[in-house]
Amino acid sequence: MEELDPVKLKEELEQFKREKEKIRRLMGQIGGRNEAVRDRWINTIFIAVLLLLFLGDLLRHVLGIHLPISSTFSLEVGVMLVSLKIVWMMHKATKVEHFQFWILNSIEFRLNDVAKQLRKLEKTVERYHADDLSDPD
Repeated sequence: MEELDPVKLKEELEQFKREKEKIRRLMGQIGGRNEAVRDRWINTIFIAVLLLLFLGDLLRHVLGIHLPISSTFSLEVGVMLVSLKIVWMMHKATKVEHFQFWILNSIEFRLNDVAKQLRKLEKTVERYHADDLSDPD
């Protein structure tokens, strides 16, 4: 059974921490915690403006209150805001898909590297095993 080497374990732990920080920085670049707060504010503003436009039209049609903007204009602004929101969501989804592709590509690269090492080890084992079989002792 293999003994645990504290120096090697400490090196592995440090390597793990470095990789974790690297991933954390990358996640921050594509949309981490700070971006989530900003997204929440943008969503709140979108909803507030749409509600104000809706309430304005509701007041105009139900209570007959005259407002400085026409109902057609408020409808057009509402449709434009919803369209912008959809485009923004598509952009965010594209960023996430790109990050997922990058992660999968990295995993594939590492798997290919491990497969190469495994093939090399198999060849080495076969060669030494063949040498052992040829030596009758």
